[in-house]
This record gives sequence, structure tokens and C-alpha cells, in this order.
Amino acid sequence: MLEYLPLVILISLAAGLAVLVVILGHSFGPHRPTAKKGLPYESGMTPYGPGTRRMSVRYYLVAVLFILFDIEVVFFLPWAVMFRKLGVFGLVEMLIFIGILLVGYVYAWKKGALEWE
Repeated sequence: MLEYLPLVILISLAAGLAVLVVILGHSFGPHRPTAKKGLPYESGMTPYGPGTRRMSVRYYLVAVLFILFDIEVVFFLPWAVMFRKLGVFGLVEMLIFIGILLVGYVYAWKKGALEWE
């Protein structure tokens, strides 16, 4: 457990410093709230409508699909680095992985998950 002591000290110092900075900023910072400061700010324009709007479920579906495929593409880098050592076995495994990704992509495409109306 002695090996973890530097890590515990680092995390404790970071957490303590973060709490200290927040407390100091709250204690000594200017506090002059006005009604104008409380208004939402949208690129210098006067906001219209409520601050929260209903979003289509399709928006979230496209976002989740993007994250899913984006994260899976990260697995290409370690494979590319070790490509020569893996040989034919690594190539076949990556082709299977790409095939599974392609099946998921085609399924999402056929279901209309990538259509934006």
C-alpha cells in the first residue's frame, strides 16, 4: 500500500486546492447581482422563447450512434500499431470486427436512424 501514498497525496492536494480556490473566490469575489446579469446571454442577441426547448428523440439517437461508432474506431489504432506482429490472425480478427460494425451501421441505416427530417 505504500506505493499508492504519492497518488493519495496528489489527489488530496488537488482536491484541497480546488476547495480552497472555490471558497476564496466565493468569500472575496464581487457580489453585485442585478436583474440584467441574471438574463440568459445568447451571442449578444436578445433571447426569445424559453431557455430549454424540447429536442427530438432522433437528435439523441444520432448523437449516441456517433459516439458509439466513434469510440469503436479508436480500436483501429492499437491494431494498426501491432499489425505486423499480429499477422494474418490480426487481419482476420479486424475484418470480423469491421464486419460487425458494418452490420450495425447497415441496421441503423435501414431503420432510418440516420435520417434527419
